[in-house]
Amino acid sequence: MEFDFGAVLVDWRLLAKGIAWTVGLTAIATVIGMAVGVACAWARASGPAWLRWVVGSYVELIRNTPFIVQLFFIFFGLPAAGVKLTPEVASVIAMVLNLGAYATEIIRAGIEATPKGQIEAAVSLALDKVQVFTRVVLPPALKKVWPAMVSQIIIVMLGSAVCGQISTEELSYAANLIQSRNFRAFEAFIVATLLYLALAVALRRLLNWAGPRFFFGR
Repeated sequence: MEFDFGAVLVDWRLLAKGIAWTVGLTAIATVIGMAVGVACAWARASGPAWLRWVVGSYVELIRNTPFIVQLFFIFFGLPAAGVKLTPEVASVIAMVLNLGAYATEIIRAGIEATPKGQIEAAVSLALDKVQVFTRVVLPPALKKVWPAMVSQIIIVMLGSAVCGQISTEELSYAANLIQSRNFRAFEAFIVATLLYLALAVALRRLLNWAGPRFFFGR
């Protein structure tokens, strides 16, 4: 068997476009998904009973169903209810919902690990509930759970490969398109694997650098 990686790399523009879409989808899902996770973690930890129930149902639904089923429901199921979405928008929504559910439980674990004395000290300084949460509770909570959060974000990025099934032009879609043209499936997916590996390593390093500087301090 002779390998011809040149037949794959000649379509580097398709691969570059796929990488750009993968990075873009991951960036949007990370920003919005973490915001959803923080809000839902607060709701589960300190919200009223009805809100805890709503958020808990959302978390259990997402965490106990496959990502591809969630993606197909959003892209193929919602049009039956009159909601038509482009593949890219459906992919973003699915990734945000998925990351948000997992981030909720990760961040909630950090919030519940915050010493009560620390919160009481903040209240004694006349800080309101929002200030206590954003300045006293959330930063150390994120610091405790950041490694788990980074791993989850990478899992979501790798899971974006499924989005090619609805014609989102991310990296796996590009690799599949290339191999359908030149029949070099082995080489195409080896290249895609190496690119995903490089993206995952780069993303982990970026998040480990950004966390202490922008989310929870040194």
